[in-house]
Amino acid sequence: MSEVIDFEEDILEEAEMGSLYHSTTQARITTLLGSEERFQVMVELSLDASQIDLNQFGVKAKDELKPDISVYIKQLPTQTGKKLKLDTDIMKVAKMPVLAIEILSPSQTINELLRKIEALFALGIKSCWLVIPALEEIRVYGQDFACKTFETQRDTDVIDDALDISLPIQKIFEDFEW
Repeated sequence: MSEVIDFEEDILEEAEMGSLYHSTTQARITTLLGSEERFQVMVELSLDASQIDLNQFGVKAKDELKPDISVYIKQLPTQTGKKLKLDTDIMKVAKMPVLAIEILSPSQTINELLRKIEALFALGIKSCWLVIPALEEIRVYGQDFACKTFETQRDTDVIDDALDISLPIQKIFEDFEW
């Protein structure tokens, strides 16, 4: 009896799978940014992009974008923030983060992520990072799409002047045992 193999399903599952370097890098950046009390850091959060036409950016999405990491400024106790009840959740968030971080995975291209970053800026996000684990490199983009590149061979910190962030690049890309 021969087994029927659904190649399309296998390809789709493979494209959606994360990689070891992607996952590790995402966890390290989330931990480093999350240790700063002024930030609320979230991974894989769906952002409502229905107010813009994503087709103009060549992004393969209908009405939402999902950065690998979204960073919000925590509200001061005097500000009125909504606290969610335990039985409430939001599937697509309308409030945009101040920082969106994209981490290149083996199934993506840099051009694909640059188009996504353009769309994120169109939504009003203040700063975007493109992280390339294989090169141990982080590109920090401002709203004018000007880019500063940081790499482990040359730099000690990743610096985002727009948000007053400085993270040790070696801690993001340090070796780990597997």
